[in-house]
Formats: sequence, structure tokens, C-alpha cells
Amino acid sequence: MKTLRKKVLVVDDDPVIGRSFDRVLSENGYEVSTASDGPQALARISRGDYDVVFTDIKMPGMDGLELAERIRKTRPWVPVVIITGYGTPANEARAGAAGVAGFLNKPLSPETIVSSTRAALRVIEGGKARLEPAAAPAVLLVAVAEARPEVAPPAPLVAAAAGEAPPESRAIALLKSTGLFLAAPFVGLAYIVAMPFVMLGALAWMAVRPLANRLQAITPFLKNVGLFFAAPFVGLAYVIAFPFIGAGMLLWRAAKALRKRPEAE
Repeated sequence: MKTLRKKVLVVDDDPVIGRSFDRVLSENGYEVSTASDGPQALARISRGDYDVVFTDIKMPGMDGLELAERIRKTRPWVPVVIITGYGTPANEARAGAAGVAGFLNKPLSPETIVSSTRAALRVIEGGKARLEPAAAPAVLLVAVAEARPEVAPPAPLVAAAAGEAPPESRAIALLKSTGLFLAAPFVGLAYIVAMPFVMLGALAWMAVRPLANRLQAITPFLKNVGLFFAAPFVGLAYVIAFPFIGAGMLLWRAAKALRKRPEAE
């Protein structure tokens, strides 16, 4: 049974943002559509179902918050995530009324795009069974990334909420990548040095294997020849040892008889 790909709509008047989402999410199994403004996005939503919508807040004509309000009226169960660098208290209040799923600050890393999409889908999948079109929007905070110092949470909390690695993990990942980059030439050199020996070993095995098969075939013959030549010596050993064995048995019987006579008397 083929699994349906989750559909994502990205609304931004900057085509670079749409291409970035398309490249990152398509590589992770999502079906991505783009729109350059609010009316085009509403037209796409009216013609098909989408699982999550990402929209820029500042666009010509209809902005992202108005688009979120329009989507809430027709598709209240679809989470909307605002992409912005213009966080203000007024926008926050309006976004809360529109039921947006959260805010993401530009520029966006591939990890942030993927983790925010998964978080939004987990929210809607967890609540879809209980929601009807007339119910409240199925939205929860996916990511808090507003730039205002007075409301911004501590850096580790922001990273965890947005699905990004903390600074320590990013530093370790950078060191690991640098180490792999520096080690790559030496690994290649090791392969080049080892390749002749590997080839010689393979050729030697190919040459020895037929000889081993031949030796295995003549092993029974050699065993029979060995037994043939050993038989006289085995017989001679029996001939030499037999008188001593017989004398020993007679002595043992005589000693046994002498030991029983005093007991009888």
C-alpha cells in the first residue's frame, strides 16, 4: 500500500524561499507547492487539500496574517506557520487571534524547516480525529523564534522548540565534519596503498584454490597407501608383543590361584 505524501504549501514573494523549502522537504518525502502571494495561495487551497502552510508575514497586498485568518475560516484544521523577521506585539496578538501555529525567523536552516514541518503535522494528526470544520483551529505553538529581547526565551529553549541542536551539539557536528574533511585524503591514500596487496591476495587465492581441490581429491588415496605400508609394522608389533601379553596373563592367573589357596585352608 503506497503511503500518501504530506502536502506542504509555501507562500512567499521571494522565490528563493520557496525553492529552499521545496528542495529540503522534497528530499524528506514531502510534496511541496509554492505561491507568490495570498490570493494565489487561497486559490491553490480551494483546489486541493494541504497538511501545513508556511507563509511570509510581509507580502504585497495580502500579508501573511490576513492569509492565516482567511485559511482559518475555510480550513481551521490546517496549521499555519508564519515566516518572519518582523516580530511585533501587534503581530503576535493578531497571529494568536488568527490561530497561527508559530513563528520562524529568517534565515532558516534545513533542520529548522524539517523539524517545524514535522511538529506541525504531529499537532494536526493528534487532533484531527476530534476536529470538525466549525471547531476551533487545530493549532499549537510549533516554534517560538521572535527576535524581541523582552519576550524571547533562553537560547537553549528556542533551539529545542524549533527542533535545532543546541550550540554544543552544533560545535561537535562542525568538528566532526572538519575531521572527516581532513581525514579524507589519508583514507584515499590508504585505499591506494592497500589495493595492490588486496589484488595480489586475490590472485594468490585463485591460484591456490585449484591445488587445494586436487589435494582434497587425492587424500583418500594417500590414506590407503599409508595404511598399506603401515600394516606389516603393525603386524610385527602384534607378533612381538603377543608372547609378553600371554606370559603376563598366565602370571596373573597363577598369582590369583595362590592367593585363594590360603583362604580355602
